[in-house]
Amino acid sequence: MDPKTERDELSEIETVSKTPLLDTVKTAADLRQLEESQLRQLADELRIETIDAVSVTGGHLGAGLGVVELTVALHWVFDTPDDRLIWDVGHQTYPHKILTGRRDQVRTLRQGGGLSGFTKRAESKADPFGAGHSSTSISAGLGMAVARDLKKEDRNVVCVIGDGAMSAGMAYEAMNNAGARDERLIVILNDNDMSIAPPTGAFSSYLARSTSSGTYLYMRDVAKQLAKRLPKSWERRAARMEEYTRHLWQGGMWFEELGFYYVGPIDGHDLSQLLPVLKNVRDTQQGPILVHVVTQKGKGYAPAEASKDKYHGVAKFNVVTGAQMKPKANAPSYTQIFADSLIDEARRDPKIVAISAAMPDGTGLDLFAKEFPDRTFDVGIAEQHAVTFAAGLATEGLKPFSAIYSTFLQRAYDQIVHDVAIQNLPVRFAIDRAGLVGADGPTHAGSFDIAYLGCLPNFVIMAAADEVELRNMVATAAAIDDRPSAFRYPRGEATGIELPEHGEILEIGKGRIVREGSAVAILSLGTRLGEALAASDQLAALGLQTTVADARFAKPLDKKLIDELAANHEVFVTIEEGSVGGFGSHVLQYMAESGALDKGLKVRTMVLPDTFIDHDAPKLMYEKAGLSALGIVETVLAAIGREHLSDEASRA
Repeated sequence: MDPKTERDELSEIETVSKTPLLDTVKTAADLRQLEESQLRQLADELRIETIDAVSVTGGHLGAGLGVVELTVALHWVFDTPDDRLIWDVGHQTYPHKILTGRRDQVRTLRQGGGLSGFTKRAESKADPFGAGHSSTSISAGLGMAVARDLKKEDRNVVCVIGDGAMSAGMAYEAMNNAGARDERLIVILNDNDMSIAPPTGAFSSYLARSTSSGTYLYMRDVAKQLAKRLPKSWERRAARMEEYTRHLWQGGMWFEELGFYYVGPIDGHDLSQLLPVLKNVRDTQQGPILVHVVTQKGKGYAPAEASKDKYHGVAKFNVVTGAQMKPKANAPSYTQIFADSLIDEARRDPKIVAISAAMPDGTGLDLFAKEFPDRTFDVGIAEQHAVTFAAGLATEGLKPFSAIYSTFLQRAYDQIVHDVAIQNLPVRFAIDRAGLVGADGPTHAGSFDIAYLGCLPNFVIMAAADEVELRNMVATAAAIDDRPSAFRYPRGEATGIELPEHGEILEIGKGRIVREGSAVAILSLGTRLGEALAASDQLAALGLQTTVADARFAKPLDKKLIDELAANHEVFVTIEEGSVGGFGSHVLQYMAESGALDKGLKVRTMVLPDTFIDHDAPKLMYEKAGLSALGIVETVLAAIGREHLSDEASRA
């Protein structure tokens, strides 16, 4: 079916014949010109536009559909962007982007040169803080609120955070600090899994409106001031009675104990509840306030509502049927191969356990959990806890595999150093999404793990060149019981080669020669090996016979292999899918100490450039980074002074 026909049908199903309002809203200021009675229609149109846009680009759908009414209400009540609206994570911000001057670009979401899938300061003034990792909004918002007060300015600061993101320690730290400082700050808790409290009915709606009103807050303050004039015992009794009475009806004691005034829960899809509550909290001079909003992920789109993950992340899809248009895979993903390999090892070793930090599906541990539910632990968005929890398991003789994306593992670096490395505990880190990751862009790129782990004593660090090597590295990590280890692998499809039944335990610190040559040596770490072999073919066409080696280990280095390559070639090139300070830096350090650099050898290290690379297709991102076959050829030719042959190389 033609996409336009799909959109027309959806519009006929979801809306009645009214003059479109969304076309009149170019910015949040335009939205505030609408009457309150028009906001329901606007929300309906915004939901349809969001569905249609994501059907074209793919991306995060369910979270955005769940906050359509909340987004409309926030921009209508608050004077954004002068009032600061900070979204946590960013998965839910597509409707926000549509309402803040980016509707004409929304079908470029997550595409090369298009809109980011997350909030981004460089993209719009309506994005006061960039988001990619969760649980940062309250900390950032508190900083903005303190800055506002120091500068004697008058604006609201509103943070929107999900119930899942509230599981991270950083959110607790921020709330503890905000409650102690008593700055005027508004936190919207978007509870879309009913993990804190279920939606409630009309009485709760009335209570939320009344307890957020200026009259109630004034009377509450009067009561507190009166209590202070009473004997201490009476003051304490009065305070306890007021507190316990409110909590009996409402809940929210935990937030109040942290110093926040709690309002809710309220229905996040009912504008008649949202608007008066948001107006009340906007107009009060109360310190930190938390508004508990209950929403439904995927709201208003039946396929998303029926989906287990509420269409959290989707490929392009058919709007009418909801069927996703995922390209047929030619090979299983590296994530799938990791999961299958770990399951195979766990069948033969009952000590193996697996830990995820709120990403069981993304890391493949959902598959492990189906077979070993008692040996799988999802600790929530809590990478720091995940690492030290794994360390505790290791002290008791278990074999923990902590499967965490490279970019998220950064959040637990102190725990890696202090709780794992210093104690030399055999925690195994399965580092998914190594290297550049495509549409998610720089916030999710696995650029730094080789560098930040490589500097730690006693670590074993491996990088898989293909799926067979990944299977071998899972087996190798399972066998390492005297020190911490890590193995990294990329997002996406593997090469499609046949896998062995079981993984082979590799000799620690031992690389391999893949192709023999004489003039040039390329030492690759990770999945750039395929590009290194392609570059070897191009160099051979230019008369430069090339040795290609797979390092396998970033640490410990295969010093013997490095010595042989350095002694027998004119040019020596290392290549890795990581930043400066990683594998190539360790190789250079060793070669400097061994004297190999004193013999006229031309050495080049190829790493990711010293910049953050915007989202695009991974192949194009690596070409931009210079880590393609052509980039390798150009590096070799430049090293020997034959740059003018680059065009010839690209044709070879």
